[in-house]
Amino acid sequence: MSATSADTPASWEVVLVKYGRTKISYPAELLADDGTRVTVRAPWAGEGARDFGFVRFERGDVFTEYYWRDRWYSVKEVRDSEGVLKGWYCDVTRPATVSGGELVVEDLDLDLWRSADGSTVLRLDEDEFAASGLATTDPEAATAAENALDELERLAREGDFEALLT
Repeated sequence: MSATSADTPASWEVVLVKYGRTKISYPAELLADDGTRVTVRAPWAGEGARDFGFVRFERGDVFTEYYWRDRWYSVKEVRDSEGVLKGWYCDVTRPATVSGGELVVEDLDLDLWRSADGSTVLRLDEDEFAASGLATTDPEAATAAENALDELERLAREGDFEALLT
């Protein structure tokens, strides 16, 4: 299904769930949906700027977000207000679900950052993941999440990363 289908809404709501509650939801423009991968674009949805130390997200930043119905992660390409690529922020999530114009993903705490030039690749929030107890409550999901982070890191370091997004 393409983004231009008559039965496909042009504006979707992205809903990020964490620990059973909505963490954030925001409107996004649907760019493509091929039945497996959904691509949307949205401005930075956070309140104010957020400085991670390795990147700063702020008003005017634009996120092109890639979600898969069959993979345990999402990838967000981040550009500043002038269109300059900052890098890619990846969330380890359960596979995305889509119903009508709502795209829902469950955040599993693990994240990865890859800078625009590929020189910096950071695994993030592994302490939060360990503290979440997922390994005890849902060991299969925990294993899938860890494997997803390993896959993202391998792709980010070996140069096949951008092929995910074409």
